[in-house]
Amino acid sequence: MALRKKLGFSWVMGYPPSMTTLAFDTCFAQLSAAVRHRMPDGTWRVHGLARAMTAGHAEHLLPMIDTVMTEAGIRFPDIERIAVSIGPGTFTGVRTGIAAARALALAAGKPVVGMTSLSLMLHTALAQPDERLATRPLAVAVDARRGEVYLQRFDRSGAASGEPQLLTLAAALPLLSADTVILGSGGPVLQSLSETHGIQLVALLPDLQPDARVLAGLADTLSVMDPVQPLYLRAPDAKPQTGKSLPRAP
Repeated sequence: MALRKKLGFSWVMGYPPSMTTLAFDTCFAQLSAAVRHRMPDGTWRVHGLARAMTAGHAEHLLPMIDTVMTEAGIRFPDIERIAVSIGPGTFTGVRTGIAAARALALAAGKPVVGMTSLSLMLHTALAQPDERLATRPLAVAVDARRGEVYLQRFDRSGAASGEPQLLTLAAALPLLSADTVILGSGGPVLQSLSETHGIQLVALLPDLQPDARVLAGLADTLSVMDPVQPLYLRAPDAKPQTGKSLPRAP
């Protein structure tokens, strides 16, 4: 929780927003929440917070949402849409975000939209102009440990070229063309591996995380999920113990 970023900016994308939106992400090593809302002068603004953390998302999510909404001057009756990253990610992190989205949507009677964490990471990178991302195929790869990565590929426009996958490094490498730019924590190891196979991938932004501010801005382009479903890709590490249950009473 060492890093805390306060985010706020006027709306500058190419289409006008139409809904006051609450967005949050809990998938990886950052917690973020944001509100997109109309200002008194009629302009739209996104206000958000982000905090680096590898655990504790469940304890800190609702207080962060409360802080963001209070600072933006928004109440829950004002929210028209809820947006959440659906995974992949850590099992606990994804579950935290989905559970919160479902609970808030039920309490407020509002629709929920979702985006994969890897797609959100891609759009987070594209929100900061970088010429190196404009001319090559793109991929987001997140280190999933155990010699595996979460991988999703995109074309030069940022449109997804496939669904997120959990792959071994050896299985991921053949899916990437030699001119692919890889974003995320899995990029450096894939770049190093590619060099031993005679190709040259480019790894950028290894510390990239999903950003709820960007998700809030994209919410109007996403389809409603009813109900919103998690995208885990990997089963939880914790397994129920066998042979420990008590016999049922007659």
